[in-house]
Amino acid sequence: MKSVWKALDYETYEAALKNYMPEEKWKVFDGSRDDFNVARECVDRHVHRGIAIRIKLPDSSIESCTFKELSVWTAKFANMLERLNVPEGGRIAILLEPSLEFYISLIGTLKRGAAAIVCSPLFGPEAMEYRLKDSRPQLLVTAKEKMMDFDTSLVPRLEFKEDLMDSIKQESSNYSCHTSSSDLAVIQYTSGTTGLPKRILYRHKSLVTLAPATRFAYGVKESDSFFCPSSPAWGHGLWAGTLGPLMFGVPTGVRAGKYEPEHLLQALEEFKVNNISAVPTAYRKIFSDGNFKKYDTRIEKLTYTGEYMDMDTFEMIRENWNVLPHSIYGSTEVGPIIVDYAGFRDWIVRPGSLGKPMLGIEVGLLDEKETPLKPGQIGNIAVKLGGKWLLVGDAGLVDNDGYYWYKGRRDDLIKSSGYRIGPEEVENVINKYEAVLESAVIGKPDSQSGQIVKAFVKLRSDYEPTEELKRRIQEFTKSRLSKFAYPKEIEFVEEIPKTLEGKIKRRDLKRV
Repeated sequence: MKSVWKALDYETYEAALKNYMPEEKWKVFDGSRDDFNVARECVDRHVHRGIAIRIKLPDSSIESCTFKELSVWTAKFANMLERLNVPEGGRIAILLEPSLEFYISLIGTLKRGAAAIVCSPLFGPEAMEYRLKDSRPQLLVTAKEKMMDFDTSLVPRLEFKEDLMDSIKQESSNYSCHTSSSDLAVIQYTSGTTGLPKRILYRHKSLVTLAPATRFAYGVKESDSFFCPSSPAWGHGLWAGTLGPLMFGVPTGVRAGKYEPEHLLQALEEFKVNNISAVPTAYRKIFSDGNFKKYDTRIEKLTYTGEYMDMDTFEMIRENWNVLPHSIYGSTEVGPIIVDYAGFRDWIVRPGSLGKPMLGIEVGLLDEKETPLKPGQIGNIAVKLGGKWLLVGDAGLVDNDGYYWYKGRRDDLIKSSGYRIGPEEVENVINKYEAVLESAVIGKPDSQSGQIVKAFVKLRSDYEPTEELKRRIQEFTKSRLSKFAYPKEIEFVEEIPKTLEGKIKRRDLKRV
C-alpha cells in the first residue's frame, strides 16, 4: 500500500503553483485507471487506522465505526447484493439519515460495483418518486416509517434499516472489487431551484479529481479530525465531507436529524474537531446566541461553501474561533473551481473573495459573446473543459491579483440604469441593519430603469413592519452601498423561501 501523504505534499501555494502537475493526484491511490474502486481506496486500505466515522445523533448520543469494521460490514453488504442478483452496474437507492446503516449501504454498493442513488430523508413524495422513476434502482434501503410517504412499487426490492444488520451478518466478510475508474459510482440530483432536478453522474475517478482539493483547499492533514454537518445527500456532504477525508484515512464526523447548533457544538468538542467545512448558514446559527462559548472547540481550519458568507459571520468566526474562513466555490458538475487554500501556510485570505482557481483548472470571465474580460469587469464565470468553456451560471469579477469575487447568479444579476448589481452584495448590507434578521434581493422589472432592486426582509421578533422602518433600511443601505444599488422597494415577509441546502429561491420571489 502506498503512503497517501507522500503525494500532493506541498506546504505553500507558491511551491504548488510552480511544481504541481495534474497527473500527481493518481499517486495518492493504490488503484489504476483500469482497476479502481472508491470503497477500496476509502476504506479497505485503511483498516490499520482507527475510527473512520463518528455520527452525532438527534438524542445527543454517538455512533462510530472503525475502518476495519466498515470494511467488514461493507463486504457483507456487497455479498448480499450479489446474492440478490443485483449486477455490477446495477443501481441502489438509499433513503436514510446519516447512520452506520447509511454508510454501510453507500460504501457496500460501491464495493459491489453498483451505483448509489443518495436521497435526502427530507424529500417529499413527489421528489422521491421523480428520482426513483428517473434512476430505476433494483433495491431501496430505507427506514420503515418512510414507506407511507411514496409509491414503493417503483422499486423491485426493499431493505429496511431496522433489519439491515441482521440481513447481512451471515454474509462473507471478504469481497473483491471489480470496477474501473470510469465505471458509474454515484447518482445525485441538483436541488432543483430552477425546474426539475438534474441528474449528475459520478464515476469512481471522481475521487481522484477530489484528492487535490481535499489536500490543498480543505487542508486535510494526517492528524486531523474532520467534521462536515452538510447532509451526504448533497455533493458537499458526500464528497468533501465523507469520501474526501476517508480516502486519506482521516476520520470524519457528521450529524443526523434536524440541524441543532447545540448538537453540532457538542460534536465539535466530543470529536476534538480541528478541521470543519459547512455552509455559511450553519456558522451563522452557531453564533446566533452565546452558547458556543460553553464548548471547548479547537478549530484550526475552517472552510465554507454553497452560498456567500456575509462579513458579519466572517468576523464572528475570526473573533471567536481565531481562524479565518476559507471559501470553496464550485459546482455539482465540476467540483471545486475557485478556492481559498486552507492547506497552504502562505495563503492570504481576502475577506469576501472566492479565492483563486483550483490548481489544474482553467477559469475565466466571459462576456455575453463568450469573449474573455479584463480584471475589474463583471462577467460570467466559466471553466474550460475539453477545450471548451463551460458557463457555471454565476457572475463575478477578478481583480489585478487574480482573486475572484462573486456577484450573484448570472440569471439573478440585477441590471438597473446601466449598472450591474449583485444581489448578495445588497443583502450583506441590509442584513447589518439592527432590525433585520435576513433578507433576499431580486431585480424587479421597471419601465424606466430596466430593473429596480427589490428586497424581501424578515425582521427580528422585536420589530414591527412599518413604512418608516422601510425608509430607514433604504437610507441605511444607500449610505453604505450606493445610490443605484439600494432597494427602491421593500416587502416584509414571514420567511425567506430556501432550498433544503439553505440557498435562497429567488425564482419563487420573482413570481411574487
